[in-house]
Amino acid sequence: MSAARVGVVTFPGTLDDQDAARAVRLAGAEAVPLWHAERDLKGVDAVFLPGGFSYGDYLRCGAISRFAPLMEEIVPAARAGLPVLGTCNGFQILCEAHLLPGALTRNQGLHYVCRDQRIRVENADTAWTAEFERGQEIVLPVKHGEGRYVADAETIEALESEGRVVFRYAGGNPNGSLNDIAGITSEAGNVVGLMPHPEHAVEELTGAPSVDGRGFFTSILKNLVNA
Repeated sequence: MSAARVGVVTFPGTLDDQDAARAVRLAGAEAVPLWHAERDLKGVDAVFLPGGFSYGDYLRCGAISRFAPLMEEIVPAARAGLPVLGTCNGFQILCEAHLLPGALTRNQGLHYVCRDQRIRVENADTAWTAEFERGQEIVLPVKHGEGRYVADAETIEALESEGRVVFRYAGGNPNGSLNDIAGITSEAGNVVGLMPHPEHAVEELTGAPSVDGRGFFTSILKNLVNA
């Protein structure tokens, strides 16, 4: 069986795409570069939207990126079941594209936050979290100025009752996200967005706080093999 192919999306201002591609390769998959201005998903088995500052974060984080030609391909593919992961700016883009509910707003303290963060796994049944255990605490870097997750009360209630909160901040909330929400998933469980960066926690050589991020990429490989 040939290696799974995971597309890594690059927008103007994306800065974590090379880290994302390396994380994909370390897990044993093929990283396929996807350029925002193209309309070709190149037959990938999954898509990763990494972090950065797409279009300089003008207007609102992810607000311009959602209209990119590539997103016009990703949105219907995701709704049809394609596994998609968005981290940091990628999470913001997924919310702006309405693949995930809610929005990411300015941190509560109005300061950029960059630190190693403990998060708790709340849902280990998604395409990207199957290698974790529910209740497991992992450590991933966070680095953002607009990571406060917000949504109306009805949406928050639905996320909680349906088990769609995938990650929750532990040991302190870095941005004021409602209910300490660090990451969520779609109803089908194939789309996951979170503010922390798993792609920066995959190998000890880089001085990462852990290698806990590997679980995201081994999870998607397992999901694709068993699909």
